Amino acid sequence: MAFDIDMIKGVYSKMAEHVDKAREIVGKPLTLSEKILYSHLWDGSPTKAFVRGKDYVDFAPDRIACQDATAQMALLQFMQAGKPKVAVPTTVHCDHLIQAKQGAALDLKRANETSNEVFDFLASVSNKYGIGFWKPGAGIIHQVVLENYAFPGGMMIGTDSHTVNAGGLGMVAIGVGGADAVDVMAGMAWELKFPKLIGVKLIGKLNGWTSAKDVILKVAGILTVKGGTGAIVEYFGPGAKSMSCTGKGTICNMGAEIGATTSTFGYDESMERYLRATDRADVADAANKVKEYLTADPEVYANPEQYFDQVIELDLDTLKPHLNGPFTPDLATPVGELGEKARANGWPIKVDWGLIGSCTNSSYEDLTRASSIAKQAVDKKIKPKSDFGINPGSEQIRYTAERDGILKIFEDLDATIFTNACGPCIGQWDRSDVKGDEKNTIVHSFNRNFSKRADGNPNTHAFVGSPEMVAAIAISGRLDFNPMTDTLINEEGVEVKLDEPKGIELPPTGFAVEDAGYVKPMEDGSGVKVSVSPTSERLQLLEPFEPIGSKIESAKLLIKAFGKCTTDHISMAGPWLRFRGHLDNISNNCLIGAVNAFNQKTNFVKNQLTGEYGGVPDVQRQYKAKGIKTIVVGDHNYGEGSSREHAAMEPRHLGVAAVIVKSFARIHETNLKKQGMLALTFANENDYDLIQEDDMFNFIDLNEFAPDKPLTLEAIHADGSKDLIKLNHTYNDAQIAWYNEGSALNLIKKQNAS
Repeated sequence: MAFDIDMIKGVYSKMAEHVDKAREIVGKPLTLSEKILYSHLWDGSPTKAFVRGKDYVDFAPDRIACQDATAQMALLQFMQAGKPKVAVPTTVHCDHLIQAKQGAALDLKRANETSNEVFDFLASVSNKYGIGFWKPGAGIIHQVVLENYAFPGGMMIGTDSHTVNAGGLGMVAIGVGGADAVDVMAGMAWELKFPKLIGVKLIGKLNGWTSAKDVILKVAGILTVKGGTGAIVEYFGPGAKSMSCTGKGTICNMGAEIGATTSTFGYDESMERYLRATDRADVADAANKVKEYLTADPEVYANPEQYFDQVIELDLDTLKPHLNGPFTPDLATPVGELGEKARANGWPIKVDWGLIGSCTNSSYEDLTRASSIAKQAVDKKIKPKSDFGINPGSEQIRYTAERDGILKIFEDLDATIFTNACGPCIGQWDRSDVKGDEKNTIVHSFNRNFSKRADGNPNTHAFVGSPEMVAAIAISGRLDFNPMTDTLINEEGVEVKLDEPKGIELPPTGFAVEDAGYVKPMEDGSGVKVSVSPTSERLQLLEPFEPIGSKIESAKLLIKAFGKCTTDHISMAGPWLRFRGHLDNISNNCLIGAVNAFNQKTNFVKNQLTGEYGGVPDVQRQYKAKGIKTIVVGDHNYGEGSSREHAAMEPRHLGVAAVIVKSFARIHETNLKKQGMLALTFANENDYDLIQEDDMFNFIDLNEFAPDKPLTLEAIHADGSKDLIKLNHTYNDAQIAWYNEGSALNLIKKQNAS
């Protein structure tokens, strides 16, 4: 039986009424995305049609999911909200704080020793506030959610950008910052600008070496890392129906890499099969009763150009396998063309590691397709030229794969089976084969490949592909290997060719697990004590932020970031994950990965008080000590990547008042607003070039801060000359109230107190 089945049935009981009303108000057939959005309005039944990309709308999500790294800050904030219990079903998953090194048993033991303080804190807070807790080793949050909580037609938010994975089961699932999650935990509405809609029509059928991963790798190449910003991507067509549920999840998961609000698919037979296979026949039965409401109206898919803001069509019959990268997930290259491209760009051809797993590709089907290639290496006596690492998606997947002999195949190739956790995907990888900043290449089935992300080495060239393609490339040891045309020489000197991969959608004898790792919270947690030591290096109770105010004068420039500046650049993961619950300590990584536009160096900015150069956090702490407000300037798609709100909380904690950029990634812009900061964009993006290293700044009309009204920035240069710069923003009245109160959480506390 499913978790929260009564809640799911409640959603379905109102769906027909709400969708029928929305269709009447909108005056035309509805997409699946619109059906889910209009059936989850905070005020209940729809009363007006919303303008895509313009109207801010209050929603009522069905549930919340949190991973351990971001859950710390989210729950520290929730503890301030004054609520005895979370208002909607919520879970915490311990998957980010486990470093991959020696293998599952030793790595998990070490994590439980080094992070026991954090795990104990999360477990006790979960028990106190009615939150389901998944222990370390239980699995990667998004795979566990797909197996246990996702349901067609539902709405979920999660404190991780890859929450969107649940779109593979027909949800609208959206990654948010912890402050957004706290709103919903506290029983308040969740606000989102009504998304635009991108339709992707899939015709044909996946075949040969091409997999579901190649669909999103191709789409990423078309839309780029910001092409989906502010939009939901809805996949449909015969090609969509022919895919497995977990394949759909893979596509939705990596939709975060195109900036999409989320991605989703209409309910179909593959989803029903998956629900029944994961012991949720009750959800499948309930969904079947309203299945016409769990996909778009027929007219929409028949004439998609009339209902979507943009339509892309892909023919799966002719789609080629891709490897995307390096350093960005949207640099898409068909496998057969990668060798020439690599040589032209000086990318290392030799492949050192093949990594399979992560929240993107760790299902049973993924492992069987990759193992079908690995088995050939064993049978055909091919000695792999690269190291292998495997991260199963959940304990249920691991247990079942071990039972069915799948993991044994990888072990026969000397692969290391890591813990059911994120591991190398988020930089939690103690990689011993490369020292310093040696230039090298790895291939993986993850979703992101930003500089330094996997191993901290800026010269690790990471390429993203399907699990089976990663297996083939790793076995060959060469980036230019094309398994569709090329051969390998085995240990007997015989020329052999790899056959096409074969996968099994669902385990023939069903899933199995002895201990899934779930801990149910107490019915009444009022007696549970949550303690945080004042001397802890890992955890720190939060102090409310003071409002920045309507007068910002003589502000200094902290850094003008050049080029790509993701949340990894603003608040690195890897070894810094251990401080995710301690705002002051983790603020020592604030913007240390951002490139200074004035010297092309990282973590090296001018201190205008001394004229000397120093690390970004060190310089900013000196400004804060003097009571001097500062600004950060950035380029396009600033804050892309992870949902981590630390990238907003750290500069806020250190005294940054405003972030001014050419354009924002959606989640990061919202996170800045939630923390009571100014998130602004240049009205003329060329004005970015006007900002000089020694500038001083005055906000001329901040006292008139209002929706749809640009602000004016006066930049005073060192020679005494001035520039007036127009700045746009997307704040509405409620968000301006967050700014005026110092943060959204401050406003929640104020409202609760009254």
